[in-house]
Amino acid sequence: MMKDHTTVWENCLRFIKRNVNPQSFRTWFEPIRPVSLSQNLLTIQVPNSFFYEWLEENYLNLLKKTIRQELGTQGQLEYQILNGTSTDPTGNATAGSRQDARDEATTSLSESSIPGVMNTTQIKNPFVIPGIRRMQVDPQLNPSYTFDSFIEGDCNQLGRSAGLAVAKKPGKTAFNPLVLFGNTGLGKTHLAQAIGNQILRMSDNKTVLYVSAEKFTNQIIHAIKNNAVADFVNFYQLIDVLIVDDIQFLAHKQKTQEIFFHIFNQLHPNGKQIIMTSDRPPKDLNGMEDRLISRFKWGLSADLQTPDLETRMAILESKMKEEGVDIPSNVSEFICFHIKNNIRELEGVLVSLVAQATLNQRAIDMDLARDVIKNFVTESSREITTEAIQNLVADHFNVPAEKLAGKTRKRAVVIARQLSMYLTKKMTTQSLKAIGDAFGGRDHSTVIYSCRAVQDLMDTDAIFKEKVEDIEKKIRMSLNTR
Repeated sequence: MMKDHTTVWENCLRFIKRNVNPQSFRTWFEPIRPVSLSQNLLTIQVPNSFFYEWLEENYLNLLKKTIRQELGTQGQLEYQILNGTSTDPTGNATAGSRQDARDEATTSLSESSIPGVMNTTQIKNPFVIPGIRRMQVDPQLNPSYTFDSFIEGDCNQLGRSAGLAVAKKPGKTAFNPLVLFGNTGLGKTHLAQAIGNQILRMSDNKTVLYVSAEKFTNQIIHAIKNNAVADFVNFYQLIDVLIVDDIQFLAHKQKTQEIFFHIFNQLHPNGKQIIMTSDRPPKDLNGMEDRLISRFKWGLSADLQTPDLETRMAILESKMKEEGVDIPSNVSEFICFHIKNNIRELEGVLVSLVAQATLNQRAIDMDLARDVIKNFVTESSREITTEAIQNLVADHFNVPAEKLAGKTRKRAVVIARQLSMYLTKKMTTQSLKAIGDAFGGRDHSTVIYSCRAVQDLMDTDAIFKEKVEDIEKKIRMSLNTR
């Protein structure tokens, strides 16, 4: 009894269903429609070329085994794409019937719908030409964002270490998804893209894509307008490493979250790596569906914190090297002391400093740095002087103020001296060198050591911490400053 194309494909589906998980079966096999059967050649229709790419990559052997089980060892499979293109047994693209093109909705993906996609003009028959043809996708990565140019410090050590682990084995570590969170300008985008760039350098068969949450949302809007949501989802399901920047902007966008949820559910179980950045931890993402937040917590959430002075100075030095600029150490220290919370502002100060020096033919010195800093720092504490702090601290500890600049090692004087240095660094615009000079010509390393000693003692001694806060309050009140 001769079999028709519908019967053959139904038999194939029964076999396939026993060999794939239910979700994969519903996603990748139920949408397929049998078209015709000619001798040992079965023609099936798939929604779009990306759908075909996925079948070729993930189910080639299963389809081959299934077809030959039904049609014998000479069994072959031909694909027909909804945009009117099909593949014959020789692997050459041929025009589909005009009737098919009229009867079926066209859902081909254009470059305007998803930026970075280079459309394929010819589909090869996987049974005739073995191997996997991959999409060519522009990863949308900035090549200058690398691990080499990312300065490591205590503030970002966890994130950087996790990022390196992910880059070595994307999708194979416990850090999936990897969520990098922190305030604006702390290097989240740099680190996320560094992971993508490293993966591309180490592997030539990974499809990496970086996209901002805003662009992702706009792509969805475009897909909805063009009745191409299925194409949109199918495309993203083919990505090996998906990097989504500023995930918090998906808040309160119900349709966008729903589509992202389905993409996540396809990528994660299939060992594809997901990397996200956010300005807050997943638990604080208000306006986000609980099921998404739950999935964001499956992997690792790494906090990128505000860098300390030494890390900021290392970052500025790295930027200076990139720009080929040489700045006196006291100037760079002055800049880093004032710009504390945002690395982008640090870069902005450097650009402004170089521009002012070049355009106005001025030397890069402390005077120029002060002029530039005024445009970035809105709050100044110049009313508080080192001398005023020394006098108030000395009075509190009942020691002569002039002793703080001397060499005595008496315990009360040492504590008062170290605390005065700590408060001067915190409450004034003085550089480390200037602070050291005000305390008897001590070098900057002594100032750093003193500040750390005070901070360590505050961290371990609640009474001492309360005393320091009380002195700081008195200093501000006595000088009528905020």
